[in-house]
Amino acid sequence: MPAMPAMIDTEPLLQPLLAASRFRPCVLGVAGGTGSGKTTVARAIVDAVGADRITLIEQDSYYSDVDWRTETELLHHNFDHPSALDNELLVAHLAALKAGHPVEVPIYDFVRHRRTTRTKRVTPQPVIILEGILIFVEPNLRELLDFKIYVDTDADLRLIRRLGRDMAERGRSVQDVLRQYLETVRPMHLEFVEPSKRWADIIIPEGGENKVALEMVVAHVQQLLGGR
Repeated sequence: MPAMPAMIDTEPLLQPLLAASRFRPCVLGVAGGTGSGKTTVARAIVDAVGADRITLIEQDSYYSDVDWRTETELLHHNFDHPSALDNELLVAHLAALKAGHPVEVPIYDFVRHRRTTRTKRVTPQPVIILEGILIFVEPNLRELLDFKIYVDTDADLRLIRRLGRDMAERGRSVQDVLRQYLETVRPMHLEFVEPSKRWADIIIPEGGENKVALEMVVAHVQQLLGGR
């Protein structure tokens, strides 16, 4: 009789595929107005839980190129409207990360206000944090968020923080910051950002200063990680 063919143990070969199929990251969205402290909240979660288990993505990386020829055109560009962002690419990237695939996140030049040719490779982790002022506004993006956090801070404090940041980090004058705030930042906040907090699962007043709320969020994230 001819020898029976040797049986091949396929389980080791299938294990990576099975693991990939079970991999389903949890996506946390952290939204809030400019200067609200949402970045502080997002980074506090990363520091408490560990950067090796969390992927942090900023919506600011997905600004679209600005077609400007003069400083006047640039000064009056509305960076606070949802149309200023490439949400289609952001949705595609977030969906890919949730499916366990790495993505190439754009690197935006905030001096030239155009996307550079370089990208940052981001790999999925058990928890993905998406941070940005308008992440709850786009329905397709909102549907990809498993847990939504809105950082709610008084308008005067947000303005003071933005004023300090833009003057220190971007070399802008007081007059220019206030002009932009009155022309676009405040109107867009009232039209889009503030109403979007109705989609939040939890609202954190005063952002990173609210230690009790931060501890609750960190505990929730750690609980999510317990089964991953």
